[in-house]
Amino acid sequence: MKASALIYSENEFGKLDGKVANGLARHSEKYEILGVIDSTKAGLDTGEYLDDKKSGIPIFSSINDAINQLKLVPEYFIYGIAPLASYLDEDQKKIIFDAMQKGMNIVNGLPEFFNDNEEYRLKATEYGIKMYDIRKSPPRKDLHNFTGKINAVKTPVILIAGTDCAVGKRTTAVSLVTALRDQGVKATFIATGQTGILQGSKFGVAIDVLSSGFATGEVENAILEAIQEDHPDIIIVEGQGALSHPAFTSSSAILRGAMPKAIIIQHPPKRQNRCDYSEIPMPTLESEIELIEVFSKSHVIAITINHEDMVDDELETTIEKYEYEYELPTTDVLIHGCGKLIRELYKVFPKLGQATKIC
Repeated sequence: MKASALIYSENEFGKLDGKVANGLARHSEKYEILGVIDSTKAGLDTGEYLDDKKSGIPIFSSINDAINQLKLVPEYFIYGIAPLASYLDEDQKKIIFDAMQKGMNIVNGLPEFFNDNEEYRLKATEYGIKMYDIRKSPPRKDLHNFTGKINAVKTPVILIAGTDCAVGKRTTAVSLVTALRDQGVKATFIATGQTGILQGSKFGVAIDVLSSGFATGEVENAILEAIQEDHPDIIIVEGQGALSHPAFTSSSAILRGAMPKAIIIQHPPKRQNRCDYSEIPMPTLESEIELIEVFSKSHVIAITINHEDMVDDELETTIEKYEYEYELPTTDVLIHGCGKLIRELYKVFPKLGQATKIC
């Protein structure tokens, strides 16, 4: 059975910094999400707000509101905001301590590790709860150096890359894995960030907290473990940030460690500047594709769109425009599903189609 959980995303649900909460509201194999806390959207349904599809997961105004309406205390309280700042301020800390006092175990996806902080530890002991720092890397003795064994992998490894952070790479990756499985393909997801791990991914680690000496090796090792344990027909790897983004190095480590056989790139056409970096303009899709292909010696085989700030007509026009200009199948998986992506994968990897129930 899934463990019950409440997600905190005050004033951020549906926004870029609420991506942890957004992802868990859409998909979770590990937790039964009973609700999201965001007083600015209280009373709404998370699915209707995110995707115009009712999910049955309500949005509450506070912890007390959630417990009163649910008539129970969830087992876990997940901090569902991923801000640029790493540390919580005093008001945010009070929210965490309130959840502890109510009896909820704390799930923390921040790079501030609660178990390393004496104040948090004392509160956890006082209230008899546990804290889980999802992004904390394994002990150094358990980390993996790159070995080069990835070169011998025959299983198709597909990377979902992007032109910025918080553009929907993980959402597209999870949607594609689900769609492939529905067709009888044994697809395995490799998480590289905290949300994918929270969603229940069996393989992967939060790459951005690793030292550069181990990041590539951990990506490679996750793929090798997946092949050994799951024997998948295809592996879908979640990308992080963007290869061209000066503030992130995760993308290069993932590309080096995964050595993908093909790449799908996610892009928000209406975004003008980098997420959280308003003075840095977005790259062009063309320049990012060129950079990725030169760096990886692999090929981008499809484009997926993040439709933020786009109306329906703009989205459809952009899809047609990209397919004409780039000669690549283009879609928005939240609107149109993964059909185009799967057909292109069958075309690029003919043996993959032979494993399906539906061709």
